[in-house]
Amino acid sequence: MGGVAGGVAPTLIQLVAFFRGLSEESTMTSIVAVSGSRRADSTTKAALRVALDAAARAGAETELIDLGAVDLPLYHPDEDEQGESDRLKAIVREADGVIAGSPVYRGSYSSTFKNFHDFCGSEEYEYTAVGLLTTAGGGSYGGTLEHLRSTFRNVHAWVVPHEVGIRGASSAIAADGTFRDDSLRDRTERLGRVVVEHAERLPETDP
Repeated sequence: MGGVAGGVAPTLIQLVAFFRGLSEESTMTSIVAVSGSRRADSTTKAALRVALDAAARAGAETELIDLGAVDLPLYHPDEDEQGESDRLKAIVREADGVIAGSPVYRGSYSSTFKNFHDFCGSEEYEYTAVGLLTTAGGGSYGGTLEHLRSTFRNVHAWVVPHEVGIRGASSAIAADGTFRDDSLRDRTERLGRVVVEHAERLPETDP
């Protein structure tokens, strides 16, 4: 046991602190971000990393699924496992919260994200807190957020009220992934924290 040396018996306070630490580790909230962009220098992925960093500072265990770097064929309803589909679905299913990010394509979310979402269902998202983030080359992202909100509610996810849309993303986010606007970075960091807060409140099953 850490902090006990030379055969000295631990105090009651040390024992309480030790077992409390074990309990906190075993119940650590897990947050997964899903990037629906295939660009190598994706502003969507950069923004998701900022949200994930904030979630980690809030005490969560975090992971990023970069859909541009995985083996995921076009969804086929007559086939079971396709590429890495089972592994990726398991990551989402085991997460307490998800931050979904997509670039705005033709007024909606990307086909890359749609393809991954077709593999998932309520088994993956029920009792899961979901935060939404979109990046637009121009100024319009409202329709994309609405489409994402609708499709996640369809699979019984709990979509958090706070969401982030980024206009002129290539100008708002520098090549190294940093935000040029402090208020926009703050909103994105808040998304990570809000998803953690909601994930910690949701039950794992019906109460």
